[in-house]
Amino acid sequence: MPPKHLLLALAVVAIWGTNFVVIRWGLDAFAPYTFAALRYTFSFLPFIFFIPKPAMSWGKLAAFGVLIGVGQFGLLFWAMRADITPGLASLVIQAQVFFTIGLSAVLYRDRLKALQWPAFALAVGGLAIVASNVSSNAGVTTFGVVLVIGAALAWAFCNLIGRAAGRVDALGFMVWSSPFAAVPLWMISLLQNGAPAVGTSLAHAGVVAWLSVAWQAVGNTLFGYGAWNWLLARHDASSVTPTALLVPVFGMTASTLALHEGLPMWKLGAAALVMGGLAVNLVATRRKA
Repeated sequence: MPPKHLLLALAVVAIWGTNFVVIRWGLDAFAPYTFAALRYTFSFLPFIFFIPKPAMSWGKLAAFGVLIGVGQFGLLFWAMRADITPGLASLVIQAQVFFTIGLSAVLYRDRLKALQWPAFALAVGGLAIVASNVSSNAGVTTFGVVLVIGAALAWAFCNLIGRAAGRVDALGFMVWSSPFAAVPLWMISLLQNGAPAVGTSLAHAGVVAWLSVAWQAVGNTLFGYGAWNWLLARHDASSVTPTALLVPVFGMTASTLALHEGLPMWKLGAAALVMGGLAVNLVATRRKA
């Protein structure tokens, strides 16, 4: 990639990594599903009125919207409200890579390469370290880990829908799938919290909370995913995707600096194993089958 495109990729990865801190700030004002509903409401309003619908079926748009909204970010926000720290969430959700590989092997008969097996083992080892250190003092609970793993699984299904859709306009894809995320998220939020509580949180949210919503919708969803898919349309995936290995680095660093999240040895060990697994998998995918 030329330097400008590499800088764009790094900017996207930095946005995705540091976004876990922004999520935490937003959750101080909004309930998880309310926050997620706001994210996707402002991911399509007002953009849906002047960005054309991508050339893909309504069914794929709906499935993607529900999975990414209710599944990926609904579960992630729920976990981050009180059951997992931002830095650990940025690490555990990387399990989506391996869920995607496994689902592709089952549904598309993709053959796993020899190096992908030790990659799986390294990542599972890292997640096992996280699971073995769950406690309120560590800022992570078993429930939180399960929720984030569920979010990673939903993300993997989103990846498969993106694969089935082929090359479509990335920005239009995000905008037109967002209503299918927002509607069920609002329904869950109202059922879970009640209309009065939701209304009160909206009325009393401060500047930081609304800036968090704006960043979720425009910075993370539209710019982040749009720029990433723009890069993938112009360069081999093997040139672009290695930068994604830095997401947990940015996530854990930002959480340490902004939220004073501790980095004990077990977190560093878990991060080393998961990122090692991601790196080995990357090497495997770049080799000829």
